[in-house]
Amino acid sequence: MSEALFWSREKNGVRCNLCAWNCFIAKGKKGYCEVRENKNNKLFSLNFGKLTSIETVEIEKIPLFHFYPGTKTLSIKSFGRNLRGQFFANEILKEKGREIKEFAPEDVVEEAEKERVRSITFGGDAEVYFEFAYKVARFAHRSNLATVFCTHGYVEEEPIKKIAKYLDAAQINIIASADPDFYKRFVGIDDISPIFTTLKQLRKQRVFIEITNLIVTKLGDNLELCRKLAERINTELYSEIPFHILQFHPGYGLLELPKTPLRTLEKCAEEARRAGLRYVYISNAEHELNNTYCYNCRELLISRRRKLKIRLIGDRCPTCGLRINLVRE
Repeated sequence: MSEALFWSREKNGVRCNLCAWNCFIAKGKKGYCEVRENKNNKLFSLNFGKLTSIETVEIEKIPLFHFYPGTKTLSIKSFGRNLRGQFFANEILKEKGREIKEFAPEDVVEEAEKERVRSITFGGDAEVYFEFAYKVARFAHRSNLATVFCTHGYVEEEPIKKIAKYLDAAQINIIASADPDFYKRFVGIDDISPIFTTLKQLRKQRVFIEITNLIVTKLGDNLELCRKLAERINTELYSEIPFHILQFHPGYGLLELPKTPLRTLEKCAEEARRAGLRYVYISNAEHELNNTYCYNCRELLISRRRKLKIRLIGDRCPTCGLRINLVRE
């Protein structure tokens, strides 16, 4: 157990200011995430160093396609969630049955060095174990290891500002093209604006960003909303953010839904490109849009089918010389 960051005392309790729930927590009670507890009017993190998963994976599996492509990352996860609702019901049940192993921040970095990875990825909703992720990130930078922060974006700005100096990339996971009705019905969130505030703050802090958009069969596959989301990213952020269309698979709380048809994903990708986004992918299904193409001359730059092949010259297209928005050594 570790004293938490981002909280203040109030009458009869404390206020947590880590995520957008801004929970008031009475003495002896926990916040919405269930991993931040008021003990004698001090807020403590209950999952510091307690990991449910630590594994070495290809960075493309995160998925990150433009951040050190072709390298491996040490992906860690802890327990706790600040998004719940019916959509995450099955994941929450799975989480309760997972084995927990304890690590010091230095242990994670040592494991990354032993595995010879290029980065450490804070998976799940990394903000729910922010204190641990922050300390690991500081040690990682001392060892020249890059860091990646995965989140659904329901975070306050101050935590982003604090970790940004030790953060190299972030993956923001959006569901159902940020459909407000979907978030209200299935995630329990009435206001999705914090997601876009998080994106803007990451951009301001010069953290490399990739965005995923999970297209949920029937309930969250509206093409117009996908186009509007892409337009908003293009207008409020920038057109070269890698944008990943993800196929829904059974196994979330919405167990009765089949996986998203490939044609629906293709239509969403087409709308995103029409909205001006230059790097649009269908990332977790077999498709030619797994690959990276130069948006100027359409040259194949990175092939991800079967075996990864990189044809870039540094960060430029070998045919037209256009600089590609990616991070390489």
